[in-house]
Amino acid sequence: MKENQADGKVIHGEFVETFGWFGRSIVAKLPGWKLGVALAIACVWASSTVSLAQAPASSDKKAIAAPTAEQITFFETQVRPILKASCLSCHGGTSPSGGLSLSSRSGILGGGNSGSAVALAAPGDSLLVKAIRYQGRQMPPTGKLPPSQIEILTRWVAMGLPWTPGERSPVKAPVHMIPPPVNAQTMRFWSFQPVKHRGIPAVKRAPWVRNPIDAFVLHKLEAARLSPRSEATKTTLLRRATYDLTGLPPTPREIQAFLADKSPNAYEKVVDRLLASPHYGERWGRHWLDLVRYAETNSFERDDAKPNVWRYRDYVLQAFNEDKPYDQFIREQLAGDEFPTVTSESLTATGYYRLGTWDDEPSDPEQARYDELDDILATTGQVFLGLTVNCARCHDHKLDPIPQKDYYRMLSFFQGVTRFGGGGGTVADNSLRPIASEAERRQFQAVDAAYKQKLAPLVASRTALEDLVTPHLSNVDKEEFRDEGKRASLLKKYVPAAVTDAQVQEYVALSKQIDTLKKNPPPGLTLALCVTERGPMPPPTTVMMRGNPHVPGDIVEPAFLSVLAPPKPIIAPPGPDARSSGRRLALANWIASNNNPMTARVMVNRIWQYHFGRGIVRSSSNFGSL
Repeated sequence: MKENQADGKVIHGEFVETFGWFGRSIVAKLPGWKLGVALAIACVWASSTVSLAQAPASSDKKAIAAPTAEQITFFETQVRPILKASCLSCHGGTSPSGGLSLSSRSGILGGGNSGSAVALAAPGDSLLVKAIRYQGRQMPPTGKLPPSQIEILTRWVAMGLPWTPGERSPVKAPVHMIPPPVNAQTMRFWSFQPVKHRGIPAVKRAPWVRNPIDAFVLHKLEAARLSPRSEATKTTLLRRATYDLTGLPPTPREIQAFLADKSPNAYEKVVDRLLASPHYGERWGRHWLDLVRYAETNSFERDDAKPNVWRYRDYVLQAFNEDKPYDQFIREQLAGDEFPTVTSESLTATGYYRLGTWDDEPSDPEQARYDELDDILATTGQVFLGLTVNCARCHDHKLDPIPQKDYYRMLSFFQGVTRFGGGGGTVADNSLRPIASEAERRQFQAVDAAYKQKLAPLVASRTALEDLVTPHLSNVDKEEFRDEGKRASLLKKYVPAAVTDAQVQEYVALSKQIDTLKKNPPPGLTLALCVTERGPMPPPTTVMMRGNPHVPGDIVEPAFLSVLAPPKPIIAPPGPDARSSGRRLALANWIASNNNPMTARVMVNRIWQYHFGRGIVRSSSNFGSL
């Protein structure tokens, strides 16, 4: 991937535009996305040479004569590096400290909360000059600049702030300077655009091309007057494919068989064999588990185990081995419990919501709840959409056009989700649900009824003996009697006042029978760790001022990220027996939609990353403007 911003354009590799349709096919219900994962042959998504359409530079408040070539050279070589290294981290971007922006001449002259930073008529009295000399204000606050740099900036002010003509910012990062609110300029960033199909470039060595991606690779090589490297040997090719798809080396027998196979589709047969291996799901499922922060314990002080979380792990491995369509894979994890027909598999998939850390004793329960919701939203935004939506929790996103309201609109899709445990319910109440079939349920009910029928009379007889003693217990003995293991000895203490020796012996025998039964209960229903909601009507969602859950602001309704020009959410009204709001299904349908420009791009890039060590977009969970 190359970037060229000299002419205001960003180029992310021409070939990735051409097969955007394949990226969408990964999301669509089409067979073969597993093959795409394996080969990364059609692993591309839409991106194009997109103009960032620089905003017109505002005229400076005070003009100076056109700077001389010497002044421009002085600014570029002497002044710019100081501003970039020591000033712009605070006095650049969209919210400069104190309202003072040092990213343009007009910003310096316009000044901030304390007025103009430079007085052209009296350069030595300028606030900027005094601040870098530590005369009153002290800038930068991290430490005084070296005398040589102070002298350079003082000379620059005395010159009248010469600036490179036509350039507003001393740092070539135009996207960083774009204000966060959604506007036409930010909407044109390449990753926010719809997927497009581009033509395959013509090449001179056409016979070298075996698939469309080869044409793009060769086109760039020929433009640079380079030649492709020689083909890998069969042994090397086999090792690469085997490690990529299973994480294991090929066996000697597999190497010999591949070397002996002279058929034209020998490699394809190897790939088919590797895809059919259960090790394929183990290898590629692990990549996904890493992304969705899979863990088998809760972290924090007690670090308790997450019950039955392994079922989600097995669900992921099975999904890869069965070549589950990616759109279905998305929908099941985000809203498998809200499907018209809920299956044990779709319910298990919602274990996705229970994979993060959980503090079972937070000092601020409301803060902890919003931290957990933020963890869900951050993971969903980065894993499925490649966007750091969570950066807008406390304020508008500083780099991408994601306003704070968009964060809370997205969070409202998860507002009804219960905590892993607590909040009025235990882990069993909030996160465990049976996934047994109807036949298993009926069988369990019959066995459980027989078990209870056998246990109930024994408990009743023992309780009747206890009732003979309880009226006679002293205050101290009443406390002791709370401990079931001490009751037999306490009964002996009240012979013959309340019970006989025979009744004590009967009590001991009953206790042994009850203990034996309780130690061998019938096998319970199969349970899965999964999501649950508070009910069909989630509480309202408000913008939390500065991200503080104790300072609510405006109420917001569920909506998708506005930068992607999405439709309005279609949330079906919950039925009379609904256990959730249906909001997460609306979100899942939008993320998995062919019209979402991010989903296919992000997954295809991950496939590329795991095959070749680095994604075409290197920050594979962040397709934002930086």
